[in-house]
This record gives sequence, structure tokens and C-alpha cells, in this order.
Amino acid sequence: MVEIAPPKSLSTFQLQLRRFRSNRLAMLSVAVLALITLACFFGPFFFPFTGEDADFDYINAPIDFGSAHWFGTDDFGRDLLVRVLEGGRVSLTIGFLGAATAGFIGVLYGAVAGYAGGRADRMMMRAVEVLYGFPYVILVILLSLLFGGGNVALFAAIVFTLWLTPAVIVRAQAQSLARREFVEAARAGGMTARQIVLEHIVPNCISVVIVYGSLLVPEVILSESFLSFLGIGIKEPQASWGNLIQTGTAAMGTDLRLLLLPGTLLALVLFCLNFIADGLRDAFDPNDR
Repeated sequence: MVEIAPPKSLSTFQLQLRRFRSNRLAMLSVAVLALITLACFFGPFFFPFTGEDADFDYINAPIDFGSAHWFGTDDFGRDLLVRVLEGGRVSLTIGFLGAATAGFIGVLYGAVAGYAGGRADRMMMRAVEVLYGFPYVILVILLSLLFGGGNVALFAAIVFTLWLTPAVIVRAQAQSLARREFVEAARAGGMTARQIVLEHIVPNCISVVIVYGSLLVPEVILSESFLSFLGIGIKEPQASWGNLIQTGTAAMGTDLRLLLLPGTLLALVLFCLNFIADGLRDAFDPNDR
């Protein structure tokens, strides 16, 4: 007689992943975001010119899919499509790396503060509150000037201002976890505070970090675009969605094309990231099983 093995039970993470996959809007957003990301990172290599190369025979050329410049050129004869794709590469790189770096710093800082408690926790969170008190744009401008401007300065300034909220969120989770039985058992077993934070506190905050991280990415992208739009971010001739939108806004009355292409891609990416964040929030929500 053949025995039928009982169905294998799924882990909590596998159930959460299945719930996320069942969200059609979130999965469509993942597909669209992946397509835009691949186009931005690899699309420019399929063209015989870069976004900074000027074609003086095609100044302000209109959309023409039969020419070498499918979406035309700008005032300097630079291909608009290639510049938008290269600008997307810059904006997406800053967005994803900035969110990962800010999240990493915030998670470790919040986990240490929440687990330590007492005076150390109060001092660490007072520092966070002081930084929260500075106006965001002024703080970024000061940090950009301090770091000397450029891409690295912009990246550092954005990360420095956006790790605060993850730290506050994880600190609250860590305070709750520090009183749990498995943490007490680990402490009684001789594990050091560093081991407990890295092996117990941080892993048990992952679901909160994933959900908030999906919200942090569009915040970083929007911050970079906003600062570049103001002229204190990515500088010409290098392109980013922010300075391309700023250029398109200045020419909106004469050539709306310069605004529509980068603005549409930026809006699509932000919508996709927000739909993905909603899907992750629903999938990881412990009250919705």
C-alpha cells in the first residue's frame, strides 16, 4: 500500500510571497518597472551615439521614427530618447542604491537603539529628532556644499536625510522584540548584544523593512528629481529625469515633447513603485490572513 505524503507546509515568507504574487496590479507594476529599468540601463547601448553627442544637422528635430532620432532632438541636437534613457539610469541608480543605503543605516541604528534601551536609546533618538528639525531642502543644500557638489555629494545628502524614518520604525520594532522570549533565551545562552541584534532583532524586522523600503525608493527618486529640477542636483551636460523635466518645463510653451517623455517615464516609475508598496504591505500585513 502506497502512503501519500502529507502536503508540505509553507513557511511564513512563502505564504507572503504567494499573497504578493496574487496581487495582479502589483505584479503588472513589477513587469513595467523591470521593462523601464532594462530600457534605461541597456537601451542606450543600441544607439550609435550618446546623450551628450550633438547632431548639428538635426537641431530641434521633431518625432520621426524613420530617422536616427526617433523622438527628435533638443536645442543642441542631442537625441532626446537616449538622454531620457541615460537620465533614467542615473535617477534609478540613485533611487535604488540610495534607498538601500539609507535603509541599511536606519535599520542598524534603530535596532541598536531599540535593543539597548535606557540612556543610550534616549541619546540616539535625540540625535534623530535634532536632524528631523532641520528643513529638508536646506539640509540637503548645506550637505551638497559641504561635500563639494556632484553626484556623490547629492547621493550622500539624500541618504543622510532619509535614513531617519527607517531608524524610528525599526527602533519601535526592536523595543518590542527585545522583551520576547527567544531574545531572553539568546541572552541567557551567552550571545553578545551584537550577535542578538544581527541574528535576532534585524531579521525579525525584515517584513517592516521590505514594506518601508518599497516606499523609500520612490522618495529617493523624487528627491533626486526635485533637487535636479531646482538646479542643485545632477548638472548639465549629464542628464537625469529631474534636470530633463526642468528643461522641458522651460520649453513647455514651444515644445511639449521635451517635457512629456521624461515626465511620463518618471510618473510611470513612481506609480509602479507605489503599487508594489501597496502589494507588499497587503502581503506582509499580519492582520490579513
